Amino acid sequence: MNRSLRTHEVGVDHERVDGWAKVTGTGPYAYEQPVSQPSYLHPVQSTVARGRVTEVDARAATALSGVLTVLTPFNAPRLQHGHDAELEVLQSDEVWFRGQIVAAVVAETPEVARQAADLVRVQYRTSPHDVILSVDRDDLYKPESVNPNHPTDSLAGDPDAAFDDAARAVEATYTTAMTHNNPLEPHTTVAVWHGDDATATLTVYDSTQGVHTIGEAIATMFGLTPDRVRVVAPYVGGGFGSKGRPHPHEILTVLAAQRLKGRPVKFAVTRQQMFSFVGYRTPTIQRMRLAADVDGRLTGISNDIVELTARYKEFAEQTGIPTRTMYAATNRRTTHRLAALDVPVPSWMRAPGECPGMFAPEVAMDELAEACGVDPIELRIRNEPETDPDTGKPYSSRNFVACLREGARRFGWADRPPLARSRRDGDWWVGTGVAGSTYPVLRRPGASAASVRYDGDGRYVVSIGAADLGTGAWTALTQIAADALTVPFSDIDMRIGDTGLPPATVAGGSSGTTNWGSAIVAAARRFREKYGDDPDAGDEYTAAATDDGHAERFAMHAYGAQFAEVLVNVDTGEIRVPRLLGVFAIGRVINPRTARSQLVGGMTMGLSMALHEKSVLDERFGFVVNHDLAEYHIPTCADVPSVEAHWITEHDPYVNPMGSKGIGEIGIVGTAAAIANAVHHATGVRVREVPITNDAVLLTSHQ
Repeated sequence: MNRSLRTHEVGVDHERVDGWAKVTGTGPYAYEQPVSQPSYLHPVQSTVARGRVTEVDARAATALSGVLTVLTPFNAPRLQHGHDAELEVLQSDEVWFRGQIVAAVVAETPEVARQAADLVRVQYRTSPHDVILSVDRDDLYKPESVNPNHPTDSLAGDPDAAFDDAARAVEATYTTAMTHNNPLEPHTTVAVWHGDDATATLTVYDSTQGVHTIGEAIATMFGLTPDRVRVVAPYVGGGFGSKGRPHPHEILTVLAAQRLKGRPVKFAVTRQQMFSFVGYRTPTIQRMRLAADVDGRLTGISNDIVELTARYKEFAEQTGIPTRTMYAATNRRTTHRLAALDVPVPSWMRAPGECPGMFAPEVAMDELAEACGVDPIELRIRNEPETDPDTGKPYSSRNFVACLREGARRFGWADRPPLARSRRDGDWWVGTGVAGSTYPVLRRPGASAASVRYDGDGRYVVSIGAADLGTGAWTALTQIAADALTVPFSDIDMRIGDTGLPPATVAGGSSGTTNWGSAIVAAARRFREKYGDDPDAGDEYTAAATDDGHAERFAMHAYGAQFAEVLVNVDTGEIRVPRLLGVFAIGRVINPRTARSQLVGGMTMGLSMALHEKSVLDERFGFVVNHDLAEYHIPTCADVPSVEAHWITEHDPYVNPMGSKGIGEIGIVGTAAAIANAVHHATGVRVREVPITNDAVLLTSHQ
């Protein structure tokens, strides 16, 4: 068991250490990094969804004053092939999707670059394209694994036989929409090469969730050793997963800088371009079956999932994982099947897999509760497993039931009428709903390292190549370092966001605090063991966390219970959400202020999934048509007057030395299902598709 930390800073409601720099505008983001004589890039995107580029006419573009170069598939510097098809920018004349980068202009100003890009004329030889996702396609296939490396399918017992023999059963198809990440700071990259071609080094300023991840990808694509690539990202304005993996724009910027031989190149991806080449959440079609006895105890559960991927590169979202782990049932099945289409590559979006994968089972559980005449909370408690249903391992801690009960108390669930469509307030039907949440604790011992150096005068410098994408990691890591070294918070100088610092895993999967904090604790302990409590200036130690074996012994998850109140207008079907409340079991909370912000943000994003977000794909052209924030709708503060996030006291000594669990994604996971269940309670209409629109409930609300 991990040795306990001496605690005096962890758990304190510290202000963010980067807060003042951000609100005063003095903290430079990637695009604002000072570089000498920058040039500016603007891409040319394909206007066809499938085919080949036959000609690029850049004469009108190069005639403009201030244009420095035009890159095309026929003249771009060559990259290493066979590593990542998505990153092989301008290496082929083949067009895989509409919006693909087929050329790029670099100019003295961003205005000239954009104007010149509009003047580039591209000719194509087109081919028929296919962007239609459906369950009855004859070319659906089984991927080898689902993100990141889970088994594609799972089977225990005979869920179909259990369904046939069930006293109570639910069978329905649930769908979630294609959605795109839209962080406030768009994706930006600044690249500059230094020195001669043979020994040149590269500096990249990038808005990324993982400097080491991007640095390794760039080094691989350009045939460089990692030490020749430096990536810097001290401030990041949100990512939600879209900045967790390398994307074409980063490689394109480095290519352009290579062509200009020492002149910096800057590229700020526009809001519209973000819908084409920085990833999105795949739409899902989930066929859900629940089998239960008369009391609602599950005897079988299955989820058969169809989703899409790009034809030229596979990404398979792990949508079935919640069905595998959440509730007890002897007979279980999950399957994933993909349609390879002429679309961009899907990627991570906040709580990939768990977010869409929780919608189907949690709405189905609400349907089962109604079929059994059992309260939805009681039904979930009756199906609480003793060990992890997927692995058979005991839990390091599981307090889902505690979340349900505490949430019910705070929300006033006891006053809820049991029958749907029972409450009306003037022109509004009123309903409430509940759903569960789970998210795994993701650990990678040894993948992150940290260094501790004593600078004298009571000051300690703690360094790790982590990225704070707006979550408060900078502050939480400072608190962890202070406790690990048993010094005040103010004595720590935390350095992050640079590949010149010790390696760190990507900020994704709610795993940053677990992995980075564990490395900091390890380095601090080794530092004290070597130098004691009275070190000399310059004393330094670097260490990585070692594998304690607990992940092999225990199933490790965070849990939550989400509650929603909705109003549905009798005449228009308009849906309002006056109240969201969540209670979470997330281990030890490092900083209550930043934790609450993350949970509230996740719940708000879940509201967005439930009622607003949908990327509308025009099948005729293979293109998302609502590709800006004017038409791609997200919620504002006015859309939900009250959002409450609470957590229970939870001690888990096995997850990591801090006892913490991830909080960035658990908040979004069950919110959409809770809202859908509340809509049913208000109107009697069972909605199995998100986003929920007025027309889905309008007909019944008029009756």
